[in-house]
Amino acid sequence: MASDLRISGVEPESIVDGPGFRYVIFTQGCPHGCPGCHNPQTHDFRGGRTADIPAILREIRQDPLLQGVTFSGGEPFCQPEPLCGIAEAVKEMGRDVVAYSGYTLEQLLEMGERDPWVARLLKLCDILIDGPYVEARRDLTLLYRGSANQRVIRLREGLPEGEADLRDTGKL
Repeated sequence: MASDLRISGVEPESIVDGPGFRYVIFTQGCPHGCPGCHNPQTHDFRGGRTADIPAILREIRQDPLLQGVTFSGGEPFCQPEPLCGIAEAVKEMGRDVVAYSGYTLEQLLEMGERDPWVARLLKLCDILIDGPYVEARRDLTLLYRGSANQRVIRLREGLPEGEADLRDTGKL
């Protein structure tokens, strides 16, 4: 497993980045450059800092309120190898994993055919919020997402062999 993970920062107890209380890791680096992005400071691949993964895992383990961990960005799937290690540890703690991606599920499945780390990270996710942020489709009433093109996808039994629940999960 790669030991280096570049992050913009963390949010130890978020209630807006997935179900329940979540520990959010904001990865550094994003190729999408979506106009109106909520986290433009995460776009530069040279920005941010190297994460102290053991310290992050200690913080997660010590917080009994956390339902799980959310990978946001930046683009988490640009750093799948170190995130796989975190996701595996989180799963061993009995918690869930949510990932935000500017890529669609279909694009990630295709990427996973070429990069086993992308496929592995996708299989470790319980929920994927996919698709680029589209400013013209902004809708702040949507659950866990900022624009109407984005989907909240509940992944079952891993992927690609498993199923994905592509139903719209509604509005707040």
